Amino acid sequence: MQCKVELPDPAATERLGRCLAALLEPGLVIFLSGPLGAGKTSLCGAIIRAFGHPGPVKSPTYTLVEPYLLTIGNVYHFDLYRLAEPEELEWLGARDYFDGNSVCLIEWPERGAGLLPAPDLALAFTITDGRRRLEASADTARGQALLARLCARG
Repeated sequence: MQCKVELPDPAATERLGRCLAALLEPGLVIFLSGPLGAGKTSLCGAIIRAFGHPGPVKSPTYTLVEPYLLTIGNVYHFDLYRLAEPEELEWLGARDYFDGNSVCLIEWPERGAGLLPAPDLALAFTITDGRRRLEASADTARGQALLARLCARG
């Protein structure tokens, strides 16, 4: 199942993040891929703020993962852009984050290929002619159910 969304401005990304947050449940793994500046971190920030985080949400580029204890429980925001090799995830103890009780938002998941669990939801951002778009796809049953609800909301 797939769903495509136009993101004409930052407000649209914020709205999508709030809408997505309303549908999330613990245990979900979400991949966010796309070029620099496409909106991955902005969408993660919108999701995290929707769960009650009062402060700014910045990309954990240097720390690789930023934990948040929120109303939904633990949310882990990963940014794997600076990962030199997937094995570095082992040094971080990344397996512990995927405990089935946390939401994991993973930017640049291709950098952790082979060591990350399969995503429930894959969000691919593109920029064409200055226009941002998001294509969401899901392969797991949980991801497909979430995507169906998201697409139904428009």
